[in-house]
Amino acid sequence: MNMKKLIRKLIMISLSAALVTGLTACGTGAGSAPEKSAEEPEGTAIDKNAFDSLIASGITADDADIEGNSWASAVKKAGVLRVGGTRTSYLFSQLDETDNGIRGFDAGLYQLLARYILGDESKYEITQVDSSTRESVLQSGQVDAEFATYSITDQRKEVISFAGPYYSSRQAVLVKKGNSDITGVDSLKGKTVATQSGSTGPDILAEYAPEAVVQEFTNDLEARTAVEQKRVDAYVTDYTLLLNAIAKNPDAYEIAGDVFGPDDSYGIGLPLGSDGVEFVNEFLRKTIENGTWEKLWKISLGDRTGIKTAPAAPTVGE
Repeated sequence: MNMKKLIRKLIMISLSAALVTGLTACGTGAGSAPEKSAEEPEGTAIDKNAFDSLIASGITADDADIEGNSWASAVKKAGVLRVGGTRTSYLFSQLDETDNGIRGFDAGLYQLLARYILGDESKYEITQVDSSTRESVLQSGQVDAEFATYSITDQRKEVISFAGPYYSSRQAVLVKKGNSDITGVDSLKGKTVATQSGSTGPDILAEYAPEAVVQEFTNDLEARTAVEQKRVDAYVTDYTLLLNAIAKNPDAYEIAGDVFGPDDSYGIGLPLGSDGVEFVNEFLRKTIENGTWEKLWKISLGDRTGIKTAPAAPTVGE
């Protein structure tokens, strides 16, 4: 083979390789990235002015109360409240990329707590957590407190402490809109049911639907996407969290049957044995007593889900 023919052959091989590589990168076969699910509808937006005004009117603690509490004193000295939470919980803690504000029921409470200790609701830093990392960021000292629709359980109380409860809910079954096969938790036998790993969902299903086929997902969006794509039949988790999905996309999902299971009380996670528990509990009691808790619920949840009557606030410290 002469030199010209050799060069021509090498060029053709290179072009063929490039073409194959390009097709592989753009294709949807094995080894390619999965298609992204469609963006979720925006849903009913929070009233930002009402939310911001409420938080800005929050109470502040006496200096003596802060100085008498080692947890609060450490936050005051640092000049910032380090929070473990989320930016993607639509009704509880949602990032607004237009102004970088985080708003919702949980977000409102930790911003009110930052104001209570530091006199400024903007003096907080948030570390993104999910149900599998909430304990570790507290145990490592990465955050001061955890606001993440965090269910109080005996197992968790072995490794962290809880202030609160500040909210109470129960469990529910989410299905794809129009699914008539599932009418509630009693109809989950033999069905493939999604829940979140690290949450109370697996234990709840083991007790109330022991014959369901449980599939665990890392986060809420993955579980709901599986419902939409019919990869699972249903999704079981906290009812209030499912309101996030209903509020954002009422044409995609519905709740099957009634709520079930024990009361699911949300607490504020704190380091194990921290004296911050009583300090935060006192903050919660004041926030409930002066009507701020109910106003925050209305702005964050009630007005956006069509629920007109606020639930009774739980008894803090029980």
